[in-house]
Amino acid sequence: MKLDRIDIKILHELQKNGRITNVELAEVVHLSPSPCLMRVKRLQSEGYIEGYSAQINIGKLGQTLTVFTEITLKNHRQVDFARFLAVVDKIEQVIECHLVSGGYDYLMKFVTSGIGEYQSIMERLTDMDIGIDKYFSFVVLKSPIVKAHMPLPSLFPR
Repeated sequence: MKLDRIDIKILHELQKNGRITNVELAEVVHLSPSPCLMRVKRLQSEGYIEGYSAQINIGKLGQTLTVFTEITLKNHRQVDFARFLAVVDKIEQVIECHLVSGGYDYLMKFVTSGIGEYQSIMERLTDMDIGIDKYFSFVVLKSPIVKAHMPLPSLFPR
């Protein structure tokens, strides 16, 4: 399916506000409601829209700790990467995991209840012998800019 400028605009608006009504969305993207709804349904059926969720203000719930962790594996065979990912995929506190180029293999983002929980997770991972050679932790002190949406119109100009 080839996306046009209007499809990109629809995706952009929906990622910013998944609760927008079809009538409001149609107005923003300059369509009438019926064709707009048809496009949204097509974008859903084609897998461009994977789902909808609420963005939670976690700070209102209580104190948390966010840690970015650089992880280097001992070996770099496919089986080593697969073994590592199979384990970390099951850790709920792992919010993001990226295979990166450069001086380490993975950049991970943890959100935990505190330093004790993070330390316990890392000790468990290193004790499991899943191929971790070394890791470096970077505790987030403040997050002045966090965006939940991608700049779709500038990434995919049509």
